[in-house]
Amino acid sequence: MSAEATNPATPGPVVPSAPRRRSRPRIDLRRLGRAALLGPASRGRLPDAIGHVVEAHRAHHPDADLEPLHRAYVLAESSHRGQMRKSGEPYITHPLAVTLILAELGAETTALTASLLHDTVEDTDVTLDQVGEQFGAEVRYLVDGVTKLEKVDYGAAAEPETFRKMLVATGNDVRVMSIKLADRLHNMRTLGVMRPEKQERIAKVTRDVLIPLAERLGVQALKTELEDLVFAILHPEEYKHTRELIVDNAARADDPLEEFAEAMRTVLRDADIQAEVLIRPRHFVSVHRASRKRGRMRGADFGRLLVLVNEDADCYAVLGELHTCMTPVVSEFKDFIAVPKFNLYQSLHTAVAREDGQVAEVLIRTHQMHKVAEAGVIALGNPYTGPAEEQARGGAPADEERVDPTRPGWLSRLLDWQEAAPDPDTFWSTLREDLAQDREITVFRPDGGTLGLPEGATCVDAAYAQYGEDAHACIGARVNGRLATLSTVLRDGDTVQLLMGQDPASEPSREWLEHAHTPAARIAIQRWLATHPAPAEQEGPGAAEDAGVAKAAEATARSAADAPARGTPTSRPGAAITVVGRPDASVRLAGCCTPVPLDEITGFAVRGGVVTVHRAECAAVARMANAGREEVDVRWGDTTGCRVTLVAESFGRPHLLADLTEAMALEGAEIVSATVEPPTQQRVRHTYTVQLPDAGHLPTLMRAMRNVPGVYDVGRAQHHAPASADPA
Repeated sequence: MSAEATNPATPGPVVPSAPRRRSRPRIDLRRLGRAALLGPASRGRLPDAIGHVVEAHRAHHPDADLEPLHRAYVLAESSHRGQMRKSGEPYITHPLAVTLILAELGAETTALTASLLHDTVEDTDVTLDQVGEQFGAEVRYLVDGVTKLEKVDYGAAAEPETFRKMLVATGNDVRVMSIKLADRLHNMRTLGVMRPEKQERIAKVTRDVLIPLAERLGVQALKTELEDLVFAILHPEEYKHTRELIVDNAARADDPLEEFAEAMRTVLRDADIQAEVLIRPRHFVSVHRASRKRGRMRGADFGRLLVLVNEDADCYAVLGELHTCMTPVVSEFKDFIAVPKFNLYQSLHTAVAREDGQVAEVLIRTHQMHKVAEAGVIALGNPYTGPAEEQARGGAPADEERVDPTRPGWLSRLLDWQEAAPDPDTFWSTLREDLAQDREITVFRPDGGTLGLPEGATCVDAAYAQYGEDAHACIGARVNGRLATLSTVLRDGDTVQLLMGQDPASEPSREWLEHAHTPAARIAIQRWLATHPAPAEQEGPGAAEDAGVAKAAEATARSAADAPARGTPTSRPGAAITVVGRPDASVRLAGCCTPVPLDEITGFAVRGGVVTVHRAECAAVARMANAGREEVDVRWGDTTGCRVTLVAESFGRPHLLADLTEAMALEGAEIVSATVEPPTQQRVRHTYTVQLPDAGHLPTLMRAMRNVPGVYDVGRAQHHAPASADPA
């Protein structure tokens, strides 16, 4: 059977929780079991066994149609009749408990109906077709999504393939994972009679897969309790110590959090702000983490204060009053309302201190934000869109398309890469790695689109996220307008332009694996490398290219050694300049900015009666003026020819130098000297000093150089001398 059983009397972790608006007595599963054995109630009346589910459901959905729940319970009870959990309870108590968990979180009727039936297809003679005929396509889809694959058919791959199937189904309807999370929570609550080794195995899968999924779907109420249950099984000594800390704190005569809360109520009441101030005790794992971080725990460290208001604007009003009337800890302020977390979470976080050093953390949110913070996607209800009458009948929309506005970017990425991981072991290990990345960033494309990536992602990850396997041809990127290597780590809000090569020989580098952070990128690169093994004498696909560029760099460096050094006091050919009032003065064009005819220029008198000429916007001009250099009026003569130094940035590829120099020659440029620096992270910097017959051709030359595949930046040389050096 799918659900693990236990003795309900087995004590589990006591999980502190926030006060509820409506308190209900704790459900007695043994009583429910007896009610289930007695069968359904009289015709037309709901069975007593699901009365608690109905009560919880009506608290969130007062107008809900309960007829599907009635029919689902009757089918589930009759199908599971005679089946017992390992604790001796009737099996029907498990789907009832799972359904109650979802009802308490506000799940709608369709999800609750599927929850009651979630084990029928797996553990009884009921078929999916029967479920579909009686309850509609949506319920059938949800039940199918959470039904396990048989070990008889899949062997050791049954568990990973079941999760793959479940995640694919979640991609169309997040309610599938909501039911699975509630199912696992009840199983974890009742895991005590299992063998220790099986408890540990289930707890590890819960820790590695289910808890991260609950976090990403924003279902904090389930996530925190699952964390505590796993903590108790995998770290019993730390759990025992943490429990003692909580018990000792509860025995204190004074409660600093209650004192903080009362002070806040007074502040907000005086400000005429309607707000509810509650104390939210930390759960066990949170207390454990806080104790490791802070050392000795103080009374206010065992919980947080939750302030609930009606409108978004009230959140900021509360924040203003608290920061005005109490002592804020500014470093603790975070605004998750203006910038929500990727799992839908919204809240203001702050902290206030008092004179004795006690600090209370404060969460400020609306009632709706609180509902979403606790229940995540469950609080958003039915993800289908379509005519209301279709949904009222429990069927799919008329166009039969599933439209889920809650489908987040991380889930889309997961669904994409899982298709490229046919091996169950690869999928299972990669899934755990992917889910361990619990923060997300958003980067922008130049066309206004966005890419959602995990924190720490690089340009390599962005390339594969945008282009899939076509990203093999990516040769670089611009991040926020600046040329960047593919290893550049991206930050939230960056603008990324990916530069794609046009050469059919383009291929990914083995070095990319060191910078690939997402499973999609790693799987694509590994698959390409597996089918294109590199020769033993090469370190990677780019080795030959790098060697060629290095040889070219050595040759051009020798060529440059024969050329006149930049900054020598000789006039450049074809760049006639008149020094106003000094017809016999020697003129030198500054090597730091290489002015050409039509540039706005200025001159300065330097040693030996030489006048050095700079572009007006050159950084050296201000330094020389501040140093007291005599500024001289200079003008271009009639000659339009010029010599100019250009710097090209590119990413190495075969024949790049040949193509670049050919393009320059076609524009009439005579290369006087050239240097090519050895490649660094696939980035190559070229410096060319060229002679042009007409300065007016310079923009055309630079444009032709940029059009060479692999070249993405060409500019005039701009060298910055140290402030203490003589700029001349």
